Amino acid sequence: MAFSCTLVLMSCLVVLGRADTGNPGAVVRITQKGLDYARQIGISVLQQKLSSLHLPDYSGSYDVGILGSVDYHISGMAITSVQLSSSQIVFVPNVGLKVSIDQAFIAIHGNWGVKYLFVWLVNLFDDAISSSLRETMQNQICPQVIDAVNNRLQPVLQSLPVSVKLDDVAAIDYSLTGPPTVTPGNLDVHMKGEVFEIAHRATPPFSPPPLSLPDDHNLMVYFAVSDYLFNTAGYVYQSAGKLVFNVTDDMVPKGSPMRLNTSTFGILIPQLEKMYPDMLMKLVITSHSAPSLNINPGNVSMAPLVDIQAYAILPNSSLAPLFLLNLKTDVFANVAVNSSRIVGNLKLSRVDIELKHSDVGPFSVGLIQTAVNFYLLNTLLPKVNEKFNEGIPLPLLDHVQLENLILKQYEHYLLLGADVHYG
Repeated sequence: MAFSCTLVLMSCLVVLGRADTGNPGAVVRITQKGLDYARQIGISVLQQKLSSLHLPDYSGSYDVGILGSVDYHISGMAITSVQLSSSQIVFVPNVGLKVSIDQAFIAIHGNWGVKYLFVWLVNLFDDAISSSLRETMQNQICPQVIDAVNNRLQPVLQSLPVSVKLDDVAAIDYSLTGPPTVTPGNLDVHMKGEVFEIAHRATPPFSPPPLSLPDDHNLMVYFAVSDYLFNTAGYVYQSAGKLVFNVTDDMVPKGSPMRLNTSTFGILIPQLEKMYPDMLMKLVITSHSAPSLNINPGNVSMAPLVDIQAYAILPNSSLAPLFLLNLKTDVFANVAVNSSRIVGNLKLSRVDIELKHSDVGPFSVGLIQTAVNFYLLNTLLPKVNEKFNEGIPLPLLDHVQLENLILKQYEHYLLLGADVHYG
């Protein structure tokens, strides 16, 4: 038995989170290709739902004109197969989604009987009952289609992570900032895309820049992440006092001749070894301000300003201040993406060092620049890159895997594109 029904749903999107104003820190874009894939998954789920649909007994009568009427009764009906064809989901600009299922072919098995004197009337009955039963089935099944779409859509959107914990200090706020934007070719979901301190949330002293995504529809989904997200991370860790790094000799690679002690530095600063002979040293590196990441089509970079305070570790484990350096450097980031995270790796470029204060008398900074660079490259940078390699988790739906990944750099944001596999 076959019947058809057309389902049109307008503005069926569910908005999560509070309706903030301003630019988003992240945007998820779903293209028509992505919507078509979602339709395939949804139709499969809907077919399973319809296959288990309970059908009530059905009875009535059929008027055969001068011959009277036929009483009939159908019981024990069960759906044996379901085929949904010509289904479609399209974007309706400024409204939502239009979901249509033009035809549904359903095979039904059951017991039926008629009450009439003339058996040849069974064929007439069979043709006539089909129309009546088809209408009844359509009234039964079309609401199931509507219910399946509505009840499936809301849990899917609700499975978007509203926040993702990075560590014990910070988490990312991925809550929606307003209703999705629908255009003829895509649907954009705007997210806050802001890192916040778990223990004490404060508003960052800067706002996200505008994001203007390119008109690209080759992949199912695109994810734009603003440099605002990364810079709120820097602000949070700076405010929480976490951008303080200690460098000690046990962090120096084994076998290296450049040990972090007064003997090594004493070669460059003779008065140092005289004042603190044969002692280990400690470097405390602090940031002047929250690091600011700049994303451009050509590169991803930072220009941090840090202080390096050197100490001698005395026999009683107390610290004796030696000298204070100011360091300016250009840092470039290699950014990549895996199936669930944006990851990075930092490289130092130019390094300029200035002596701000000395407790061991005057000395030439140029003499110790090589040593300081060595400790930065071989101890501090690997530690920082270890954190960067943990990456920024993407706001993925449950049971979703990304394939055919690409990553591009634009003014103020990174753009990730991917196809989706659900399962």
